[in-house]
Amino acid sequence: MEIKFNHLKLQNFKSHKDLEVKFADLTKILADNAKGKSSIGEAITFLLYGNDLLGSKLDPSPVTYQADNTLVTLHLSVDDGELLLGREIAKGRNKFYVNEVPSKATEFNEVVEKLFDKDLFLSLFNPSYFFTLHWEKQRQMILKYTTAPANKEVLKELPKPQSDKLATLVKKHSLEDLDKIHRANKTKLDKQYIAAQSRTKTLREQLEQQAPTVPLDSLNAELSQLVKERNAIESVTDKAQGTNGRINILHSKIHALATERDHIRESFNHLKNEQVQDTCRVCKQTLQDEAIAAVNAEKEQRINQIKAQFQRVVDERKVLEEELETLEYVDVSEQLEKARLLQEKINPIEYEISKHRQLKALEEQVVAAEVNEKETLESLNESIFILDAIKDFKAKEAELQVKKVQGLFENLSIKLFEEVKTTGEDKPTFIVQMDGKDYLKLSFSEQTRAGLEVRDVLSTQSDVIAPCFVDNAETITKFKEPNGQLITSRVVEGKELEVSSE
Repeated sequence: MEIKFNHLKLQNFKSHKDLEVKFADLTKILADNAKGKSSIGEAITFLLYGNDLLGSKLDPSPVTYQADNTLVTLHLSVDDGELLLGREIAKGRNKFYVNEVPSKATEFNEVVEKLFDKDLFLSLFNPSYFFTLHWEKQRQMILKYTTAPANKEVLKELPKPQSDKLATLVKKHSLEDLDKIHRANKTKLDKQYIAAQSRTKTLREQLEQQAPTVPLDSLNAELSQLVKERNAIESVTDKAQGTNGRINILHSKIHALATERDHIRESFNHLKNEQVQDTCRVCKQTLQDEAIAAVNAEKEQRINQIKAQFQRVVDERKVLEEELETLEYVDVSEQLEKARLLQEKINPIEYEISKHRQLKALEEQVVAAEVNEKETLESLNESIFILDAIKDFKAKEAELQVKKVQGLFENLSIKLFEEVKTTGEDKPTFIVQMDGKDYLKLSFSEQTRAGLEVRDVLSTQSDVIAPCFVDNAETITKFKEPNGQLITSRVVEGKELEVSSE
């Protein structure tokens, strides 16, 4: 897009009561100080934005005379179209015109915004304006029109292991997400690795402390012999205890039967001495012979039952006594003592063998801990490698980007990044230098030349050609003419305002 100024008309604008300026490819403004040279450039920025050349609010009121209104109109061409814009202040109120049609402020602003971006236009029109912006805005404007290096372009510049790793990872996540993921992972794994190292160390120490001193084969051989001796003794004592137990049972049963026999004998004697009554226990009448015979028969029956019961007990007791006579009590106290002593020897051996089993379990825990420690370290190193690769990627990306941006300038050096001393990482910045000096340390003429070079880069990269107003051009002995129309303002002592077009 190409913007050209054709005709500017000022009425009661600062020191200009009535001024018309016709623009050409080169328009020269000559005059002594305080004759309104700069006001011509300010009139254009006031018309478009209500600001001065540096973007601050501008009061266009006349300073040496009185006037009821202030009017600025500009006829300009945008590519193949033409546009007439006007701004007027009458009785303190702003009025706007688009192609001589009164318009609302919002409508006027919309027309201007559609033509060009404010910061871009002011940077193209005034070489000093760009440097009044915040450095982040300056940086954004330069990079906006500079294609960032593609991932593939950056990856080619990295070592192959880093390039291959990142090329795979960026298929699923952006570099920003990968950085967040692996920073969090590194923080977590740093702690986990310390814990894993501690656990491995503790288990190894336990393994050393609990290691058995006697070989397992020797322990098993000794244990086998002792168990064999103990079992041989226990087989004898178990058999003896069976016999002794049976003797004890027989004694108990015989004693019980003797007691039962004595009870039966007492019952028999009591029944035998019992007198048969010849009278009824209830009515006291004398019993008949038949009744007396029945009573005697019933008594005899009970005597016979007791005799039979007595004989059963005697017979049963006899059988048990005969069995008891066949058994002999065995004293196994000596054998039991031997078995106890053998068991006392067996217990520490079994404990040592159990330590061997515990040792195996502990060895397995040590192996598992070592594997976990190794895997944690590998995962930690993987995250560290990826983070380093991302850091190197960004550094290389910045390097390529700086190279691209630097390639746009002939006499200026552009600094887009600076290293953070505490972390070693690059952080964004924006510094323009000429001959090794920062912009703010340049002379006025150097600053102007720097501004002209920046505005030409912006013009070329944005594909917007706009007029350029160089104020105080007399301070610059030589400079490259910018893209688009050039408007220069020079101080000539004693000269009234003169505007010429070439």
